[in-house]
Amino acid sequence: MIKVKQAVIVEGKYDKIKLSSIIDGLIITTNGFSIFKDKEKTALIRRLAENQGIIILTDSDSAGFKIRNYIRGCTQKGKITNIYIPDIFGKEKRKVVPSKEGKLGVEGISADILKDAFEKAGIVSENTEKSRRDEITRIMLYDDMLMGREGSEAKRKKLLKKLSLPEMLSVTCLLEVLNSMYSLDEYKNALKEIE
Repeated sequence: MIKVKQAVIVEGKYDKIKLSSIIDGLIITTNGFSIFKDKEKTALIRRLAENQGIIILTDSDSAGFKIRNYIRGCTQKGKITNIYIPDIFGKEKRKVVPSKEGKLGVEGISADILKDAFEKAGIVSENTEKSRRDEITRIMLYDDMLMGREGSEAKRKKLLKKLSLPEMLSVTCLLEVLNSMYSLDEYKNALKEIE
């Protein structure tokens, strides 16, 4: 598994599922062309690019390049690494027909080819800077009344607003973003400020 400190930006949930078996790090989906209208997610990607850097990994078709170019245009001050997958023609297993251009997307590419693409871009396993002790966990979110308890949704939305994060982030995505962008102390301080 490749440990990465940068956030990896992919198009859809199936790309994220595929990549989750290959890398250990934060993976953000654009939900295809929805990124063009999602100002909150665009702002999140911009912050990630400026703080820790991003890796853009979109499909090799024209839609993938439009999304890639949009993200690059929005994150000009950030650190961006582009990873490209080769043009491989075929059809993903879950689809009835091939894509418009007939090329496999990230979800259809083999793990070996994806690992090779990361290596070619100079992305190799990184030592994670956080120790297990400093990691924010689901149990902490529960204990801090941010999930699974009465009033947790409202409190979570306050925290998201305080941290200038999209209010639609799921608990799982929130946890990934917190561990990627904030220290345990910063998380605790933000909690104190919203109470």
